[in-house]
Amino acid sequence: MNEQSKHPHSSLSEVHGSVDTSLKPKGWRRLFSFLGPAYLVSVGYMDPGNWATDLAGGSKFGYTLIWVLLMSNLMALLLQGLSARLGIVRGRDLAQANRETYPRAINFILYMLAEVAIAATDLAEVLGMAIGIQLLTGLPLIWGVSITVLDTFLLLYLQRLGIRKMEAFIISLVAVIALSFLVEIIWAKPIVSEVASGFIPTFLNNEALFIAIGIIGATVMPHNLYLHSALVQTRKIDRSDTGIKQALKFNRIDTTIALNVAFLVNAAILILAASVFFKTGNTHVAEIKEAHRLLPGFLGNAAPILFALALIAAGQSSTVTGTLAGQIIMEGYLSLRLNPIVRRLITRLIAIIPALIVIGFYGESKVDALLIMSQVILSLQLGYAVIPLIQFVSDKKTMGKFAINTITKIAAWLIATILIFLNIKMLFNEVIPIFEGDSFWPKIFILFSIVFFGSILLYILIHPFIRKLTSPKSILMHQEIANIVEIQKPIFNKIAIALDFSANDAKIISYAIGQGNENSSYLLLHIVESAGAKLLGAQTDDYETRKDLERLHIYVEQLNAKGFKVAAEIGFRNRIKEIVRIVETNQADLLVIGAHGHAGIKDFIYGTTVNAVRHELKIPVLIVNL
Repeated sequence: MNEQSKHPHSSLSEVHGSVDTSLKPKGWRRLFSFLGPAYLVSVGYMDPGNWATDLAGGSKFGYTLIWVLLMSNLMALLLQGLSARLGIVRGRDLAQANRETYPRAINFILYMLAEVAIAATDLAEVLGMAIGIQLLTGLPLIWGVSITVLDTFLLLYLQRLGIRKMEAFIISLVAVIALSFLVEIIWAKPIVSEVASGFIPTFLNNEALFIAIGIIGATVMPHNLYLHSALVQTRKIDRSDTGIKQALKFNRIDTTIALNVAFLVNAAILILAASVFFKTGNTHVAEIKEAHRLLPGFLGNAAPILFALALIAAGQSSTVTGTLAGQIIMEGYLSLRLNPIVRRLITRLIAIIPALIVIGFYGESKVDALLIMSQVILSLQLGYAVIPLIQFVSDKKTMGKFAINTITKIAAWLIATILIFLNIKMLFNEVIPIFEGDSFWPKIFILFSIVFFGSILLYILIHPFIRKLTSPKSILMHQEIANIVEIQKPIFNKIAIALDFSANDAKIISYAIGQGNENSSYLLLHIVESAGAKLLGAQTDDYETRKDLERLHIYVEQLNAKGFKVAAEIGFRNRIKEIVRIVETNQADLLVIGAHGHAGIKDFIYGTTVNAVRHELKIPVLIVNL
């Protein structure tokens, strides 16, 4: 039985509890078994969207926005810690907890907002990777954006390898990013005292505030809160109070190390921009490509190569974790499970379309503005993820003794207040010019949006009090436990057996006979897919068709001689449609079919028959792993 069948309703069910921490001896080996989830989360804090905001902040305002980065990192440390706590203690990711708590309509709105956040995240990753490819190869940006679809197959391969190998891959990319900027900072030789002055908070004008909120949006991202609460559940832990305390402690260490690495990378980008561009009067450098073009003049010819490699590593690592977050959100809110490659393609296309539109209509000059805007969109989504998270981990009814204490609660609500206030202020600054104009419908649309989304945020905020008064029934992840009154063994009178004429035929037939009884009859079926069969269908009389019919008849004779009631039928052209047609026409009660267990790209090419047939038929399907 595979992990997904063991945990069909769990977050990231294919890797849920796949790392058994209880088997590790105490000490550093036990700690090491917990390390990993936060590194997958941390790449979201250094994705290409961060680069655009960090470069803009450093080149325009020097070191003065470093304190914003530090504040964002402290916010992230606390909020990611709360996210991990929710997953460890309740065994729920944030999307599942929302689904169990809020009414269906509110959940759907929260789901749509989360998907918008995922699309904004993936947009930054698409653009960042495309820019990195262009900087290394000179390929036009619009082609680089299109090429990013191919990383779908990389994700599929990584998921096949398991969570630990995926974590190792991500950590390797993080190392590439960190080392690249370490070298460039050494070359840039910033003045330490000036860098230190950037940690002192200063007043922000409107332009600085816009970039500061972009930095916060690029640092504290809503999809990471969903992601972390699910990734910690890949560790199988001792569910006793002692085991949970230990898991919380080790995950706190994991989060602290990983997010501080992300902070140092972001700080390095901002310091690089400040020391190389701001200090030399190049305050206009707010674009990644412009920074890459100017770097050789200040740091030598190797600098732009390191810059481009780090950018590609950042985009590639972020795309993996962004897809996992999308899977968590869709499964948690909708209880809908898609093939990972289908989910990845949907997410990527949603990101690629606006990127292609912007590049096609406005040219490559608007790409960096699009990057910064994607981070601002992320920031606007934060309240809808942060408020429920704080409420969940504060609830003593569901968290028990592991509910957060008063000091942590005050700090968490203070962070939420700051984030929402900054978003409202930025939004106010952006819409004022629109209201000063003469256009009527944009004003109506903006007012409606503000009232609608403001009402949703207010509802989420006061929902705990409403719930105490009304006790509404939540959308449970599982049905209430019911007694099993009667169990009846199914009787299959006619069993269809799909054969591919391989060495596995005997195994498939054996499993089919094992499901039958003395009165059962069996139908052997095979689909001919030769060139002639595809063209002529049932009129085909080529060599392959004749040999297939001959082999079916031999099988029938052998099984009839053993006392089984067996018939056979052959189909042509489309394998899936013909299997379904033959089964339904012969009114079979059960279909037995083999699955070859292809991995990676082969699964995408060859492994579609079983799933497609299973979804088309209304009868049970027994899948025999070959």
